[in-house]
Amino acid sequence: MYSIIDIESNGAGYRKECIIDIAVYRYDGQKIVDQFISLVNPESDITPFVQKLTSITPKMVKTAPKFHEIARRIIEITENTTLVGHNIDFDYRMLRQSFKRLGYDFKISTLDTIPLAQKLIPDEVSYSLGKLVRSLGIPLTNHHRAEGDARATLELFKLLISKDIENEIIQKQHEETNAKTYINKIKELTQDLPNEKGFVYFQNEGGKIVFSDHVQDINKFSKKVFNSKSKKWEEIQKNTEQINFELTGTDIIARLMLNSRNVKKREALPFGLYYRNNKYIVEKNKLNKAEKPILRFRSFTQGSKAVKFITSKEEFKDIEAFKKKVDFRKRNELWLGQGRKLGEKLFLIIENGKVISYGFYELFTQIQTLSKLSKLKIDLPLSSSDLNNELQLALLRGDFEALPLPK
Repeated sequence: MYSIIDIESNGAGYRKECIIDIAVYRYDGQKIVDQFISLVNPESDITPFVQKLTSITPKMVKTAPKFHEIARRIIEITENTTLVGHNIDFDYRMLRQSFKRLGYDFKISTLDTIPLAQKLIPDEVSYSLGKLVRSLGIPLTNHHRAEGDARATLELFKLLISKDIENEIIQKQHEETNAKTYINKIKELTQDLPNEKGFVYFQNEGGKIVFSDHVQDINKFSKKVFNSKSKKWEEIQKNTEQINFELTGTDIIARLMLNSRNVKKREALPFGLYYRNNKYIVEKNKLNKAEKPILRFRSFTQGSKAVKFITSKEEFKDIEAFKKKVDFRKRNELWLGQGRKLGEKLFLIIENGKVISYGFYELFTQIQTLSKLSKLKIDLPLSSSDLNNELQLALLRGDFEALPLPK
């Protein structure tokens, strides 16, 4: 039993996409026994590119069901089947992440018609769905709409089954896709990890953490670990059975979380901002050890961007005004900024120029009093010059709203 699927997304960023069109045909090897076709309200924008490609407009999906309203139907129609699609990884990922937003772990066996077509119909100029089915004489109506593409994929799948007389290739790919191989282990462990900053936790079968770190891209780092040939990672590759993560969002949040956990991870800041001859310049700090930089940077590029920003502001032409802007040594303030995810805010409590605690709150939460903040705050046991530098840069960019400390 198979469920042939095609999905169109709203074109948002990777892993942030939402389904706008879905078609599923339940196929028993002889005939279609069930089908589900629907537009879906993504509850977010559809990019102009996708609107032009699919002819699906925001107006068309406004009254369409939301994903949570069709989720049960998708589970019913795909139950006890193999999910088949042309580039099935995309459709399967869209389903997994949509179900994940509902707190449900969607898992199913999959089969991709692209590698099957490459084996059974070699020497085609292109294996994109549109060009391939046209070459084979398979009708394709409403290309880039879920119903039309899913129906064409079904007809292609029928042809592939008929050409695979001994069922060897389809059986082999099914076994390869679902085998407990190391490659499939990597795929299963990493397929839903975000391409965002955060703490990553590699855990064994019993849940014990065998490795953890803060990384710039959780997905890429995890794949890099499993693909490494270095002996350093052998035990971790062997023992890891699950990967969990904690998003940190901005560099400041990462630094705050590291400090709150007593993790001393000093970052190299080799470049500095200096003011000479009525001009802001960036150079390596070691060139002039006697002069203290106004700000420090990870790279010359980061420093150059800061200088470009500073010189664009009329108020910063006065060096003393600029120094006062980035100096928070005597400040007693509550800073509010971007949190780790949409709808969340970060707050910092600064006393006498030192960040003593931080925390997060949802946008609908009111935090006008210190007693309210005390229930949400996380105290910082470490003071860090790296953190101070990050805060100076954030203050300069206007990333925070500075308010008087509430009473």
